[in-house]
Amino acid sequence: MWEPISLEELYFEIQKTVPELKDELLIFWEQIKIEPEKWQELLYGNDGGGFWVVAIFGEKVIWYNDIEEGFNISDYDTPNYILEYGTEQDELKWCLNKLMKLNK
Repeated sequence: MWEPISLEELYFEIQKTVPELKDELLIFWEQIKIEPEKWQELLYGNDGGGFWVVAIFGEKVIWYNDIEEGFNISDYDTPNYILEYGTEQDELKWCLNKLMKLNK
């Protein structure tokens, strides 16, 4: 039976990536990261009390989908609400690369 990821387990997932970040990507992460917060997502987020958002950049968030076990990028227009569900199973560094490229 599925159980939502704990904050401790989420920190472990984040800490696996941070040592691999170099130069511009590390600076970008340091600028957009937040203390993880549970945000709502209407389609699948209710069962686990929401999904953990770990970074905010403009109108986009990086969040951990503990159903699919990976990080995703989604839009938001109201704080604490993820607008679209994502099924990516990305590592955090992949999301950071994607988001940084969107900004260029």
